[in-house]
Order: sequence, then C-alpha cells, then structure tokens
Amino acid sequence: MELEALRSIYEGDESFRELSPISFQYRIGEDGDPKAFLIEISWTETYPQTPPVISMNAFFNNTISSAVKQSILAKLQEAVEVNLGTAMTYTLFEYAKDNKEQFMENHHPGNSTPTPVANIISVETPSTAPSSKKKDKKEQLSKAQKRKLADKTDHKGELPRGWNWVDVVKQLSKTGSKDDD
Repeated sequence: MELEALRSIYEGDESFRELSPISFQYRIGEDGDPKAFLIEISWTETYPQTPPVISMNAFFNNTISSAVKQSILAKLQEAVEVNLGTAMTYTLFEYAKDNKEQFMENHHPGNSTPTPVANIISVETPSTAPSSKKKDKKEQLSKAQKRKLADKTDHKGELPRGWNWVDVVKQLSKTGSKDDD
C-alpha cells in the first residue's frame, strides 16, 4: 500500500529513486547545491511496527562530515519514534526536505577533509577501488545485505541499461506469429 503511494507521489520526481520494492533514496536539495544530501530508507520485515533502516552512506554524501551525518540521522530517528506503527517513508523524506537548512547548518562545503579526497582518488582508479574495499570490509553480510548488493545500481542510482528488456524472439515464439499462417 505504502509502496504504491510512494510511486504515485514521487512519479516524475528526479530526486526520488526506488532501489528495490523495500529500499528508497531521496536527494534533499537541488543538483549542484553544496548542501544537498542523500537519504536512503530501507524497510525491515516488520516495518512499520519496527523502525526502517536509515542510511547516509551513499557516495553522494562523502563531502559531509560524519558529525553532520550523525546529527541528521539522530533528528530523523526522533521523527521515526513519533511515527512508529504508521507508514512513514514519505513523512521522513518531507521532514528532511522541510528541515534541510537546519540539518546542514554545521556543514561547510568549502572545507575539504582528507577522507573524501582519498575516496575520490580510489574511485577514479578502478584497479585499486575493489581491493581497498575488500581490505576494509571483513564482516559477514546478512541475506538482506547480499540481496542489496545483487541489486546494485550504477553511480547514478539507476539499474543497468536493459535490465527489464524482453527477449523479442522468445516473446514471439510464446504468442505465435500471425505471419506463419
């Protein structure tokens, strides 16, 4: 029910992305806005009785300090507590849009930190990026995390070109061609 509502509300909104039927991203702020950030909300199996997983780990957010990210997540968590038991994804995205300036008041886009620069360098050199990620990540992944990795999107948050294409030859052989008569 909530999924259909989200799809209809955000239809045509370039800031909204449905990563899977239970995982959504929303860019708060316009393209090119130095104070824009990306929120990802994933529903748990018992959502909305239990809180959704809210993440700001997208590469888009690498220029934001971890203190600002934690502050935003804490404020969103307060909104989750108020709305527990009800469909809240839309509410959380709208809350973040309404409070963007307050959330980002301590973010100073002119300041660069060594961490984002290091991340950018490792991403631009594909030969070192996978090896550095493997060294950093030694933990076991849950089934949900593995599914999320399998549904991985490209750098724009989009599925690869042709993921939902229909094989025309198979489609014609199923329905039968009228030219064969």
